[in-house]
Amino acid sequence: MSKSGKQKHLLLMYGTVFLMVLVPYLFWKGVWFGSPLTDNEIEGILHDADKPRRIQHALVQISDRMSRGESVQRWYPEIERLSEGSVPEVRALAAWLMGQDNECSSFHLRLTSLVKDADPLVRRNSALALVCFGDSQGKPEIMSMLRPYLLIAPQDGRISFQVREGERVNTGTLVARIQTRPDRTLDVHSPMPGFFSAAGVHNRNSVIPGELIALISPSEPQVWEALRALFVVGEPEDLSEIERFAGMMPQMSERVRQQAVLTTKIIEERSKLPGTPLQSQ
Repeated sequence: MSKSGKQKHLLLMYGTVFLMVLVPYLFWKGVWFGSPLTDNEIEGILHDADKPRRIQHALVQISDRMSRGESVQRWYPEIERLSEGSVPEVRALAAWLMGQDNECSSFHLRLTSLVKDADPLVRRNSALALVCFGDSQGKPEIMSMLRPYLLIAPQDGRISFQVREGERVNTGTLVARIQTRPDRTLDVHSPMPGFFSAAGVHNRNSVIPGELIALISPSEPQVWEALRALFVVGEPEDLSEIERFAGMMPQMSERVRQQAVLTTKIIEERSKLPGTPLQSQ
């Protein structure tokens, strides 16, 4: 197989797996939207900014139609508009959806902005979606999916953790409360799934703004998605991070180990070819 043929094969393979795996990882608080919607219902929901979960439902329905080969281009402008909205969960789902049509140049362009979004889940889904376009510029974000997420104190005050050391958390889980004033507390939620670990402040009862208060170690689906993306866009300098998962690790299954081995192998093979495998803008 020629170099260009191998690249297309990798993109096709990753795109297919991406569509099958990311859906359950992404949905807001585990909500599944399976009931069918008519064209008119989708049209109305996409313009109802006050009901973000209904918007998610409509976006999932559009995804289902895309997977069946149906024409949904009439809603592309709305998908791009929603990717600029104020609800991170909707932006994240829009980013995932845009990765399903890697021939749409406006989707590609929008994703290059979303990969810089303030919300980490939006950035990560955008980075994964860019891989479907053969674009590796989201690779730093993909690499971050292999590392613990740093949870920072937004304000000073007395802190009390709401989860135990090593406990599994989901997106939105309340992990700590900071009492900023005698009559006011600030809730700190995990922005993504993983495993909680207090970062040295569990022996104290106060924090200051900008202080590291916890680490959220990556969940297995997150690591697996990152490794599969790196199968396509990974480079030799990424191998030290990837190879950590080639041995058995706590909270990771055999499939993660196998994917790390496969990703390592393909990167090593690719490094022997002249040129670079994918574009990086």
